[in-house]
Amino acid sequence: MTAPASSLPEFTATGVLPAGDFALTLEVLRRSILVHGPQRDAHPAWDAEWRASLVDNLAIMARQLWAVGIDEIFVDGSFAEDKAHPGDIDGYFVCDAQRFATGSLEQELNRLDPAKCWTWDHRARRPYRGYPKLQLPMWHAYRVELYPHFSGAIAGIDEHGQPLEFPAFFRKTRGSGEAKGIVRLVKEHTNGGQS
Repeated sequence: MTAPASSLPEFTATGVLPAGDFALTLEVLRRSILVHGPQRDAHPAWDAEWRASLVDNLAIMARQLWAVGIDEIFVDGSFAEDKAHPGDIDGYFVCDAQRFATGSLEQELNRLDPAKCWTWDHRARRPYRGYPKLQLPMWHAYRVELYPHFSGAIAGIDEHGQPLEFPAFFRKTRGSGEAKGIVRLVKEHTNGGQS
């Protein structure tokens, strides 16, 4: 396992993290450029308070995933870009296909979550004022969408019309297909245990 990074590099000229996986604890993420922003004079509208609240919500969901044995959680979307006020946090986690298909993962997570928002059923999507697409319940509760990934789970298509699984889909920009970095959440170790 890769040791957690103590910080993130600056954004590239196109406003994304440099290509690669950056292993961060939630605490390091809270102190990173993704929350506090790049040079203040270059980004006077950077909304660090909003970004910090998104990380607080992500922490709730990540701890629920860790509690049910899901350890590989990846964070991306506009939150991991040079955007002053991202609409949300997007990401994915690696899980067993059978556990997902039977609904047992969803049930385990909803037993932990007070909002009971863990579902990926498109019929559960609802509108939100000013947003063109329907959103999942987890987005409405936390402004975070985390999708299950297992072999064969298709997240989108590439610039050539070929299907992409989450690991490839989240590591490319939309449109240009430029390689970009992604955050891998790692558990924090406290008092000899994990939080």
